[in-house]
Amino acid sequence: MNSKSATLKICVLRLSAIGDVCNALAVIQQLQQHYPNSDITWICGKAEAQLLAAVSDIKLVIYNKKDGLKGMLAIKRELKNQQFDVLLHMQAALRASLLSCCIRAKRRIGFDKSRAKDGQWLFTNEKIAAANSAHVLDGFLQFLLPLGVDIQTPSWQVPLSQADQQTAKQLLGSSGKQIVICPAASKAYKNWTLQGYAGIAQYALKQGYHVSLIGSPASNEVALSEQINQACQGKLNNLCGKTSLSQLWALIAQADLLISPDTGPAHMAVAVNTPVLGLYAHHNPQRTGPYHYRNYVVSVWQQLIEQEQGKPAEQLSWRSRVKDPKAMQHITLDAVIEMFELIKKEQLL
Repeated sequence: MNSKSATLKICVLRLSAIGDVCNALAVIQQLQQHYPNSDITWICGKAEAQLLAAVSDIKLVIYNKKDGLKGMLAIKRELKNQQFDVLLHMQAALRASLLSCCIRAKRRIGFDKSRAKDGQWLFTNEKIAAANSAHVLDGFLQFLLPLGVDIQTPSWQVPLSQADQQTAKQLLGSSGKQIVICPAASKAYKNWTLQGYAGIAQYALKQGYHVSLIGSPASNEVALSEQINQACQGKLNNLCGKTSLSQLWALIAQADLLISPDTGPAHMAVAVNTPVLGLYAHHNPQRTGPYHYRNYVVSVWQQLIEQEQGKPAEQLSWRSRVKDPKAMQHITLDAVIEMFELIKKEQLL
């Protein structure tokens, strides 16, 4: 089959979350490069659809998990006349697997045994090969091989609109070096400390950097950003809750560095080549860290997981999660400043 002329009708099933959808996008864009005439439909969540809306050559079908079975039946009706050549079942969760029953496809490709959680293997007829890396994106990349696509180093094409880029420029408000801090993850236990965020923000301010705070309109995120700004005597550019997802992506693209815990904007930054200083304690950063910037992660995961499990990390599952709700408090400001200085040197900040 000549990949340049072949037309494949492909359905991608990856509902959430923002970071995982960013990682999956790199895979789908490699697929599109190999099969430029492919017809791709992506079933995703509502927020994730806002993120993917910038990519015009992918058809989006939105599933709201709050709609439960009713929402699944709506998807079934929407796709009832669609027959796909391939389903890429890229979410190992029971909800996604049940939703996959509403999709007609000849080939139904799912995860390998180590990643096919919640009985996903029951809903597929092909399995990807196991990746030789723990990272989520490396697992996703294995979906290319059954379709005859050689795996390339991940890269992204994010067509940010002129309007969003202009809005981002206005929000940042300065042509100087821009540090952007995303202090809050959707799960609060992943957040670093108020004192830590204020400390690194003040450190950057003293060196002449412009520092902005970003985040969603969620009340807990807005409150944390306000507290950080107050601790910095109101000297930060607090943009939390003031952008759409597409505007946020444009804003991150214009930043010189993003400082973030384990959350979606860290992966959005990777997609637009903005360096990330990641803060990790609960999850293995070699699995969920910002793909091209894992060497800039400040992590206490290995130390804490070995204390909890009483075994060396290499003997544990790469999925192992630190359970201590105060784990992020083990990250010191000194360690983050040290990494900040390394990034300054290597990225010419």
